[in-house]
Amino acid sequence: MFHTCRVGTSVAARMFAVLGAFSAQTPLLTLSEISRRTELPLTTTHRIVGDLTATGALERGVDGRYRIGLWLWEVASLAPRSVGLRESALPFLEDLYEATRHHVQLAVLDGPEVVFLERISGRNAVHVFTRVGGRLPAHATGVGLVLLAHADRDLQEQVIAGPLKGFTEHTITDGAVLRRVLAAVRRDGHAISDRQIELISMSVAAPVFGPDDAVVAALSVVVPHGEHDPMALVPTVRAAARGVSRALGAPVTLPRSVRRVSWQGD
Repeated sequence: MFHTCRVGTSVAARMFAVLGAFSAQTPLLTLSEISRRTELPLTTTHRIVGDLTATGALERGVDGRYRIGLWLWEVASLAPRSVGLRESALPFLEDLYEATRHHVQLAVLDGPEVVFLERISGRNAVHVFTRVGGRLPAHATGVGLVLLAHADRDLQEQVIAGPLKGFTEHTITDGAVLRRVLAAVRRDGHAISDRQIELISMSVAAPVFGPDDAVVAALSVVVPHGEHDPMALVPTVRAAARGVSRALGAPVTLPRSVRRVSWQGD
């Protein structure tokens, strides 16, 4: 979703609004389209787009349309939650992909949404909406359910209170149901999200722990619905998650009974 700008907002806010006009669905925009999406005057848009292009934050194609520049990717790669995490996780994600030959994903929680840091995909794998850098509501994804189950209690209650966006008839849209699912995820150590985003797929996810034994990420495998027993995938997914946790320095050898979760609300 793109962001509009109010009159009198700061230059930085206007720049962010311009950058926010781009999306996976609209990666290329003309100056007029950016102006319309941000509700900024065309002259102001022209000036800001010029500055962003000069720094490499935007790039201008031969057809006159603009796209996000590589400089932003360089800056984004410095985000502390992505640098060491992606590097530590990648060997285990590759192993999980080799074992399943289906989409493998790594995600972190950002408010009520998950942000995907990495994805390994096979040519013949089931269709998914996710992409590196993309977002989805936490309640509707396997990685999101894992992360939400171990999130701060205030955030959990905020999400449970809704509204909960529905994608299919199988999406969790009832707060009471979500509360029970999150309790089960904390109890079982994994999440299964079946046909919540698309009717053709399901995912199995497990938590990744950091050095302080708190959940810092989640990984999952996405497979076609009806072609796999999700419980048969759980040990493999959990083993990959434990491997990442160990690489991050998590005390994964502790007995389950003394592992710390964010809160006890079950």
